[in-house]
Amino acid sequence: MATEGQSDYESVLCVKPEVNVYRIPPRASNRAVRAADWKLDTPDWTGRMRLTARGKVAYVKLEDKVSGELFAQAPVNEFPGIAVETVSDSSRYFVLRIQDDNGRSAFIGIGFGDRGDAFDFNVALQDHFKWVKQENEFTKQAQAPDSTPKLDLGFKEGQTITLNIGQSKKKDRSRPHSSGGIGLLPPPPGGKLAPPPSSRSTNQTIQLSAAGSSDTGSDGSVGVWNNFMQP
Repeated sequence: MATEGQSDYESVLCVKPEVNVYRIPPRASNRAVRAADWKLDTPDWTGRMRLTARGKVAYVKLEDKVSGELFAQAPVNEFPGIAVETVSDSSRYFVLRIQDDNGRSAFIGIGFGDRGDAFDFNVALQDHFKWVKQENEFTKQAQAPDSTPKLDLGFKEGQTITLNIGQSKKKDRSRPHSSGGIGLLPPPPGGKLAPPPSSRSTNQTIQLSAAGSSDTGSDGSVGVWNNFMQP
């Protein structure tokens, strides 16, 4: 799309190789235009249609198929609008307001033989003026004053601030390190270790324990277990 600074640049929006032109009767009232009122079987002219844009204005140009000579053109400032109108009984026909270099204007009818060509023509006009609407909104936003309050981050008169740049030193508490291996319990008071028990005293202890296990306790617990062991 061309912008305001590129108003002399002409871009091509849509080209259709064949379009029919019809003379239409003057409007008797404000009722919708009907293509059935035209002489659809005998068009008054047949040629090529080019839809171009220069800035925000679109131009529907009717040209000769071979030489490209301009037959008529319709400047379009808005769509839908008076420059390009749809008819009420078909999607393939439109009413154009053509203008010459002297500013004189007239209304003619155009029609496409293919419904897809008419659809492309309609969509190309819609896309162009959708872009025009967005450009107008951007321009309004750029020209509108900024009413949002600005945040004042400056220092007031007499206001100071303190920065603590130094880092506090942490005291290292030393922990005792083991020399490795399994730690030993401290010796008993007196500095002497008790000698390990001899094998003789161990055997005596085992014999005494075995002998005592055959006696029945005062609560009769051994007798009770013997009763469970009898067949």
